Amino acid sequence: MADNKLGRQTVTFKKFPQIYMAFSTAGKKEGQGPLKNWFDSVLEDDKIGQRTWEEAETKMLKDTVVGAVRKAEIDKHEIDVIFSGDLINQLMSSSYAVREMGIPFLGLYGACSTMSESLIMAGAFVNAGYSKYAAAAASSHFCTAERQFRMPLAHGNQKPPSAQLTVTGCGCALLRESEGAAGCCEGKPVYVTGGTIGKIVDKGINDTNMMGAAMAPAAVDTIETHFIETGRGPEYYDMIFTGDLGKIGKDIVKDMLGKKGFDMTKNYEDCGCMIYGEDQDAHSGGSGCGCSGSVLCGYIFKNMKSGDLKNVLVVSTGALLSTISTQQGESIPGIAHAVAISTEKERF
Repeated sequence: MADNKLGRQTVTFKKFPQIYMAFSTAGKKEGQGPLKNWFDSVLEDDKIGQRTWEEAETKMLKDTVVGAVRKAEIDKHEIDVIFSGDLINQLMSSSYAVREMGIPFLGLYGACSTMSESLIMAGAFVNAGYSKYAAAAASSHFCTAERQFRMPLAHGNQKPPSAQLTVTGCGCALLRESEGAAGCCEGKPVYVTGGTIGKIVDKGINDTNMMGAAMAPAAVDTIETHFIETGRGPEYYDMIFTGDLGKIGKDIVKDMLGKKGFDMTKNYEDCGCMIYGEDQDAHSGGSGCGCSGSVLCGYIFKNMKSGDLKNVLVVSTGALLSTISTQQGESIPGIAHAVAISTEKERF
């Protein structure tokens, strides 16, 4: 136990599960943004020929998992388990995407933190020897999220500048054992070395148009815990990425961690700030499971494969609210999970 854990929240993987392959998909708007060349697939139409937006998200996620499998040149039946989640009630997109694939499925709900959560779980299964291949995935869709959490698109409701835009996109990472593995496709091998599991942090914010502010304290708590329990500081990582705090949440993280003695001004970015350009009218930035999912499986993974990034900390962030909790006047609990990824086998 002591060899696999640091402190209360940080786990370390002795067998260094390898992200063998990753595949990212982005919606039409996201595919016009600054990261357009980093996605494996960009939708020409966010409904992609389906009857409903929910069916479109399901197809997008299924196609992304299939895309990862094809790139890895393995059979889908070699995957022992897939961890996946989304924002829709009862994990509709994930369960419907996997139902015809014949892959054992464990659905996860961490709101927008789900990509890091699924990556930790897949890494743990591979590290423990329960899986030769395990898949980690997450998706979101602007139109399905608007219908569930806000207003149907036909209402044309306006949003304040502090609001964020739910990303249409998803990512899928295939993990495998690194010991004795033949090759690593092209480029440098990419390992999941461990992670810090977050605690729920609730500062009493109940404005759904201030999601970045609601989630930022959880990101601060997890990042600080990671630094303390691993003995690492911000300078250890080439880059630290939060999931989808947007402009407001990103500034809060820098300010709060700065006051705790951690300088986040040199190598910190937020996926929600990266995915849209200033001219795309995305208000405070992007949000949703597919935000960090698509950026991690596209931009981050490919920059690590090329050697431009060596050590990265990905901290996907989530707001654990529901339509019922919002209507009942509840505050918005935040959660964040940190995953350490490296091109070298370096333990905490």
